[in-house]
Amino acid sequence: MIDISRLRATIEAAFADRSLLARAESGAAIATVLELLDSGELRVATPADEESEDPAARWQVHGWIQKAIVLYFPTHECEKVSVGPFEYFDKLPVKRDHDRAGVRVVPPATVRRGAFIERGAVLMPSYVNVGARVGGGTMVDTWATVGSCAQVGRDVHLSGGVGLGGVLEPPGTRPVIVEDGAFIGSRAVIVEGVMVMKEAVIGAGVVLTASTTIIDVSENTPRTLRGYVPRRSVVIPGAIPKRFPAGEYLVPCALIIGQRKASTDRKTSLNEALRDFSVSV
Repeated sequence: MIDISRLRATIEAAFADRSLLARAESGAAIATVLELLDSGELRVATPADEESEDPAARWQVHGWIQKAIVLYFPTHECEKVSVGPFEYFDKLPVKRDHDRAGVRVVPPATVRRGAFIERGAVLMPSYVNVGARVGGGTMVDTWATVGSCAQVGRDVHLSGGVGLGGVLEPPGTRPVIVEDGAFIGSRAVIVEGVMVMKEAVIGAGVVLTASTTIIDVSENTPRTLRGYVPRRSVVIPGAIPKRFPAGEYLVPCALIIGQRKASTDRKTSLNEALRDFSVSV
């Protein structure tokens, strides 16, 4: 049985003192963390209190695992990797044996070693980076990108061209998290640790960063949020006025226009989810 506390202590020590990377114990610890991430036995962030509406309480981030990923790169050299007709030159090999894992992977989708794809997920031509996790029943559609350490739940749909940002440093920084049942519309971009809670619907072209103003306009009084989208919210692109020295201009924001109806199936298309609100995106 692997002693996780000892593994963590070895990684923490090597991160604080890079001279320790020359020790065999450090190299073995880094390799073990990558193997455990690859198999799904470890993950960069784990659910903490899924009933909480406070995004800070819902997940726990394990910064020492991010440190192990960071330490992998200075301890390895680039190598030529051949996958069928494709050739790469990188420090991390690509993930293999998707058939045994029960994951459908359509060429030229790429999953880097150290990412975990749960049985039943479908990857169209897309990219999943190291430390990321994709849940079962999730569709990662064409040209979608799941950045390093991003956590994508079960039965999620990442539409074509969706970009989920990655994060490795500083360690302990929350990665992008998309919880179970969420629907992310085409060309939406979610970065800087933004959390999309369960069964939310993000409209096409929405950009969510840590500083993006998210305004709930579904009630008589607007409510402003940042860094997360509440569960079952329906979000579309918006714009708000902001004054600059040269005058007043519109800057992007995101608008919560309502809640997903109980009658709306979790597998619904974006257009069906928005039809209740007479919005087209």
